[in-house]
Amino acid sequence: MKGRYLSLAAAGAALCLTAVTLTGCGSLESITGDNEVTLRVVAADYGDNPQNSSSAYWKDLAADFEKDHPGIKVEVSVYSWSEVDAKVAEMVKAGKAPDIAQIGAYADYAAAGKLYTADELLAVKTEADFLAPLADAGKVKRVQYGMPFVSSTRLLFYNEKLLTDAGVLAKDARGGWQPKSWADLEAAAKKLKAAGVPTPFALPLGREEAQAETMMWMLAGGGGYTDNEEAYAIDSPENIKTFEFLRDKMVGQGLTGAAEPGKTDRQAAFDAFSRGEVGMLNGHPTLLKQAAAKGVKFGMVAMPTADGTEHPTMGVADWVMAFKNGHRVESGKFLDYLYTPQNVTAFTAKYDLLPATTSGYRAMEAGTGASAQQLKVFLQALQNARLYPVGKKSWAGVSEDVKQKIGASVQPGGQPAKVLEEIALAARSADTH
Repeated sequence: MKGRYLSLAAAGAALCLTAVTLTGCGSLESITGDNEVTLRVVAADYGDNPQNSSSAYWKDLAADFEKDHPGIKVEVSVYSWSEVDAKVAEMVKAGKAPDIAQIGAYADYAAAGKLYTADELLAVKTEADFLAPLADAGKVKRVQYGMPFVSSTRLLFYNEKLLTDAGVLAKDARGGWQPKSWADLEAAAKKLKAAGVPTPFALPLGREEAQAETMMWMLAGGGGYTDNEEAYAIDSPENIKTFEFLRDKMVGQGLTGAAEPGKTDRQAAFDAFSRGEVGMLNGHPTLLKQAAAKGVKFGMVAMPTADGTEHPTMGVADWVMAFKNGHRVESGKFLDYLYTPQNVTAFTAKYDLLPATTSGYRAMEAGTGASAQQLKVFLQALQNARLYPVGKKSWAGVSEDVKQKIGASVQPGGQPAKVLEEIALAARSADTH
């Protein structure tokens, strides 16, 4: 679809965990018998503590698969989101690519001819089950290499008690808070500040996920990373105005708290929200359980836009890919098993994420209970979501550039036009080489 964005963001919390090797051998090297194939799998950790690490899911999945597929062993290593992409890149560079990787970006490996296509791997039933926008997002030149693993959208979370105490939300407001424009956001943040809230609006533009926070604001301002022809448009007038608003109205008026946005990571902002110190912030489904566990009563609404009119929201997806290691058939069998409805549902339910398959989508729509109802709000937003431009092999570098530089643009005296132009020039140069 025109103006499509692709994703490499983690939908789960980025952790600083060491790798967990699920086979106990401590090595990523294949160990094969005479007629046995060992698939080496690298995956990202979606947990926010050792107790709910994704390693347990992969360990059970691998064990169950091996029972039904004698002759194929599965060796999985799980790394935190802060290191998993770099680990795979190191392995590929050393000529020891894993058979399967569940990470953030696929396009550079596809462009280098290192990946099998989805057609070469999956059963027709499995391939046809992917949600169409996400399947399209996994394509390079109309050929699918990236298989969406899970997806997520973003909504504006707000602390009901803090907004009520500050007079933003009426005490008997049954419909919740319904901000439409950035003027509404600014007015609410000012009331929260006057009421003594430490951080009226958390603005995490630190290294953990600055590229996501940046995109949410760009879209709400009528811009984005790319234009309708999918060319980079990072320094568009709309994007410049967006970051001028953040610099002057939010940061400049002390509405984002004492910490510098460029030094604030997403998880730190989520933690502060869960402690009741943040009035508003952009969040994804994993914040649901974290905030509820701390007893925070919150509401969720679509991100307000610059002019109050509707703009697309941001969606994210994480990717699975299979490297050309000579294990095409075995990798395909494992991927078909990974994408069975029960395995998809088990993972998305554990981490409050959205499915990447039609069968998973239908199962979630049919869900009942408070948690299911909350997730449906995110599920509905997925239909109007745009994703990062990861179909571009240049995206990984552009994302890193944003992480390093965007925070400076919103500081007092910052120069959004200059910062965005610098990022845009590098992006366009990388995209043509």
